[in-house]
Amino acid sequence: MGLTCPSCGNEENFQIKTLQMHLVQVDGENVGLAQEGRPAVLEVLCDECESEVDLRDVDAEVRGEVLHLLGAGH
Repeated sequence: MGLTCPSCGNEENFQIKTLQMHLVQVDGENVGLAQEGRPAVLEVLCDECESEVDLRDVDAEVRGEVLHLLGAGH
């Protein structure tokens, strides 16, 4: 199964909410990025009807492509 909304059948546009952690180091007047974590996918929603799409139900290849695109892949 590809990425398809179970409610309206949309197969084109989805909202993917992620969370990413950044560790910022401040040294006097210098501010730098010390560490950056991979984003974690919190929620996938259909952009048409806003129904939730469960990535576990998506074809493994498509799921892998989505996670890779977001930088969340393993």
